[in-house]
Amino acid sequence: MTLIALDVMSGDLGAQECVPAALLALESDVSLRLKLVGQARVIAPLLEAVALAPGVRDRLELIEASEIITMSDAPREAIRRKKQSSMRIAADLVHDGLAAGMVSAGNTGALTAISHFVLKCLPEVERAPIMTSIPNRRAFTQLLDVGANLRATPVQLRQFAIMGAIVARDVHGHERPRVGLLNIGEEETKGHDLVQEAHALLKDFKPVDWKKSGDQAIFDYVGFVEGQDIFSGDIDVVVTDGFTGNVALKTMEGVAGLIGDRLKREFTADLPSKLAGMAARPVLKRVSASLDPRRFNGAIMVGLKHIVVKSHGSADRYAMAQAIAIAATAVRKRLVQHVSQALGSGDHSTC
Repeated sequence: MTLIALDVMSGDLGAQECVPAALLALESDVSLRLKLVGQARVIAPLLEAVALAPGVRDRLELIEASEIITMSDAPREAIRRKKQSSMRIAADLVHDGLAAGMVSAGNTGALTAISHFVLKCLPEVERAPIMTSIPNRRAFTQLLDVGANLRATPVQLRQFAIMGAIVARDVHGHERPRVGLLNIGEEETKGHDLVQEAHALLKDFKPVDWKKSGDQAIFDYVGFVEGQDIFSGDIDVVVTDGFTGNVALKTMEGVAGLIGDRLKREFTADLPSKLAGMAARPVLKRVSASLDPRRFNGAIMVGLKHIVVKSHGSADRYAMAQAIAIAATAVRKRLVQHVSQALGSGDHSTC
């Protein structure tokens, strides 16, 4: 059984969506167990209102947490003053070996701070980035960092590349991921000093896959890539710092919302447009389904000693269930051990 601690109270929607998400995850994965961390007075009625499938209740446990970390709480204050919060207690459960990983839709800054404070980075890792999936022309591109570390040194960017490749392989099934470093151009002369130094480190560093005989590299470094390459399907992992990655991610979300709103307005503008919209509905539904953000919800905070998955703050039950599934997969694939082995096999430049 894979045991995951779920921070039920955090995020924009809280227990109203997290509890149904937990039930969806349990029903779809018979080898999953969950600890629901939060206020029992809120969680219990939501469970009682649902007819649970046989055996589901046996794989679910309530853990009381009296406090909630809000989206406006400062990370440092969350650590100091909210030790009984659902986020903190979920992290403590993982630290104490009572859960193999945790999932939270809460405050990203607070989750990053608590994860580093309670769970710690691997000895080989300087900073743990957040890695998320972005839809591309073929499937998904993995992007990191998307907000955990606003600045990153060249050595850290190289570590991000190695860790991102391991996640792409173990969790998302890319046998030998293609990794690119985000820049303002593909030319060798483009970019500031940090990306230039990181580029030089990546060109000269090829971590070896310990699971295979011979000198088999874990990933192929393709060099500099640009923003549009995230969607091409030709790159599996795109590496950048948390500031740039978060701006890119929020820009994508804004553009997606703009396109959806514009299509809705145009297809309802007048009768001919409405008829055209009815004719195009099957195609639009397929496109919408393929780009549904719920399908790729769940960003792994990679580089920690334990599995932490950050869900989007406004994730509904289906999106949250996907984040739980990603956490379970990461645990089962022994992601933490593989990251440690990959970095330890050749990266001795950490603090």
